Amino acid sequence: MDKRIIKGLIALNQSQMPYKAIERDEPLPLDRKKIITVPGVRRCGKSYKMKIAVNALLKKGIKAQQILWLGFDDERLLPMEVNELDDVLNAYREMYPDQQMSEVYMFFDEIQLIKGWEYFVLRVYKNYCQNIWISGSNATMLSTELVSALRGYPLEYKTYPLSFSEYCRFRNLMTDSWLESDQTKLSFAFEAYNSGSAFPEVVLTEDFIEKTKILQGYYDTMLLKDVAEHYGISNLKVLRYLCKRMMGNVTKPTSINSIYNDIKSQGLKVGKNDLYRWTDYLCDVFLFMRLPIFTESLKEEMRGQEKYYVIDNGLRQAVLMPLSQDNGKLLENTVFLHLTRCLKPFEHLTYYKGKKECDFVVQQADTVTKLIQVTWDIHESETRQREIDGLIEASDRTGCQNLSIITSDTTEDIPLTDGRIIHVIPAPHWLLST
Repeated sequence: MDKRIIKGLIALNQSQMPYKAIERDEPLPLDRKKIITVPGVRRCGKSYKMKIAVNALLKKGIKAQQILWLGFDDERLLPMEVNELDDVLNAYREMYPDQQMSEVYMFFDEIQLIKGWEYFVLRVYKNYCQNIWISGSNATMLSTELVSALRGYPLEYKTYPLSFSEYCRFRNLMTDSWLESDQTKLSFAFEAYNSGSAFPEVVLTEDFIEKTKILQGYYDTMLLKDVAEHYGISNLKVLRYLCKRMMGNVTKPTSINSIYNDIKSQGLKVGKNDLYRWTDYLCDVFLFMRLPIFTESLKEEMRGQEKYYVIDNGLRQAVLMPLSQDNGKLLENTVFLHLTRCLKPFEHLTYYKGKKECDFVVQQADTVTKLIQVTWDIHESETRQREIDGLIEASDRTGCQNLSIITSDTTEDIPLTDGRIIHVIPAPHWLLST
């Protein structure tokens, strides 16, 4: 590897500091003396989250020359082997021979593109520098394998597409104003957020056709490069079918066995175990996330049918191109993403299914702390009773009395005969207040 290329990239990034970046809700820690990992789906803003951390360091008085930023998705670095990663340190030392390495802040973007990178990072952390931030788009490389390879040193800060408060910030909308005009804008913004995309680049794009092209490009890259190429899958027709079936089935329990039978009936060949593995891969690259069924037994939870939610409503719309808008299904996906985004390390999210159903169960250890139903509109009597009955049965089963129904625009308290109260909350308010 030509060290002049590495030096040029380091210098280029330093010349751009402080970076132009819109703040996100959850900043990365600056002084934890840990390896900070920033995994997440492609294009959700991982790099910009690290750039926000750089800006915060500069405000604290850290000089730009103390910051080593390198993005490994530059095509000139792609031939790099793990044994060449020392060239990065040597290039930086030659640029700043008087700089103590222990006082350097290292940011490695998309470093998972270099096979074996984790051992390099561990060696740097143990011997030279404990200020390290790394990002990547592959969940396996930045979660399971990383924890094993780095032996408990990393702290993980998952990044998602924009929350509703971040979306409003990107759109320059006020969220704390009670003026009627601002509340109206907020209501329109919520409908756009719920039915559209929360990927930062797409939010900042005005033209609808251009938004759709960007999202379809994201999807093709995730499916073809991150899944098919990375895991060596050649049966692209079946992979695309599996992915679309999962997208269409969002909010409902998904039977991989049923999908397998449908594929066989079409005369296509694939192993059932392959479909289970491919489903894992789709979750590994953050395209989907699982929701297990609530049960008091871990064994039963593992056997129960899972639900799959998609990482972005706009991405789903751009791929499926539905003829009609299913606002209720989109809202449930929005609520799931927000609950997942806000979930504490000691909390667990499931769904309840008995004779009735409850969309989301939030647990802390063995204690259920929240039960949440989601519906776009609660005014129709049959829908209203279904949501109430599901909460009552789940509450009786779990003992939880924190009961909520998230809707598009309704505020109401529904008292039950035994003193329990169901709080009906409009989604924009709930998204901004949690």
